[in-house]
Amino acid sequence: MSLVVTGATGRLGRLVVEALLERGVAPSEIIATGRDIKKINDLADRGVTVRQADFDEPDGLAAAFAGGDKLLLVSTNAVGQRFAGHRAAIDAARAAGVSLVAYTSITRADTSGVKLAVEHRETEQYLRDSGIPFTFLRNSWYLENYTSGLAGYLEQGGVAGSADDGRVSAASLADYAEAAAAVLATEGHAGAVYELGGDEAFTLAELAAQIGAASGREITYTDMPAQRFAELLTSVGLPKGYAEVLADADQGLGRGELFTDSGDLRRLIGRPTTTLSEAIAAALRQS
Repeated sequence: MSLVVTGATGRLGRLVVEALLERGVAPSEIIATGRDIKKINDLADRGVTVRQADFDEPDGLAAAFAGGDKLLLVSTNAVGQRFAGHRAAIDAARAAGVSLVAYTSITRADTSGVKLAVEHRETEQYLRDSGIPFTFLRNSWYLENYTSGLAGYLEQGGVAGSADDGRVSAASLADYAEAAAAVLATEGHAGAVYELGGDEAFTLAELAAQIGAASGREITYTDMPAQRFAELLTSVGLPKGYAEVLADADQGLGRGELFTDSGDLRRLIGRPTTTLSEAIAAALRQS
């Protein structure tokens, strides 16, 4: 059985390949694909099959997926242009005879009102209609979305957002990668819709408090209207469109659309999920 991982040149895809190897999957049974395969030449040195796959060049995708039994479709970061690439990958998977496609979606994709959910919902529907057995891995936010901004929070003495007192079920990239690897490496997941998130949801005020406690600094949370938050993000260098998408996602967080208490992630990885305090402590050690 060969397992195909798309986006292996990115953070999540690479971690999935590593998780498969840690589970004891033979390197020869893993096909790691990505746009710039120079980034994963080291995987080839370890016996993993490495193939170039660019969703913007669909004619070559079926060959990249050839021989694969199960495929992990890692959603791309081309917000606003994702669906076309996902559609091309699903078509290629069907042409290659793949028996199951697992797709990394977003929490509550079928009902969420956040802008980011639109293309995930379209992809899920297209995959359902394709006739290929599927598994939806509906990931909440990454803890790294917050810990990557730790230096800025400490410098500014605060966290800003537009989420009010909404709770987010964030988990680490490694946790989500382990869950994806479990789905690829074991049976019984066809047709499953997993709402994946951390065991301990938190508000952004609690995020600020935990950063303050871990750093010994006073860190506060400032809630603001979405438009003002988008303007703040733009002022620190984010493109206007992306800033508006993030502000919109914060509004969704406030409505509970990035919260799940399903326990699916814990069950798939067979252990408690990484906590916010653990993630903050690790980020402080690395800073």
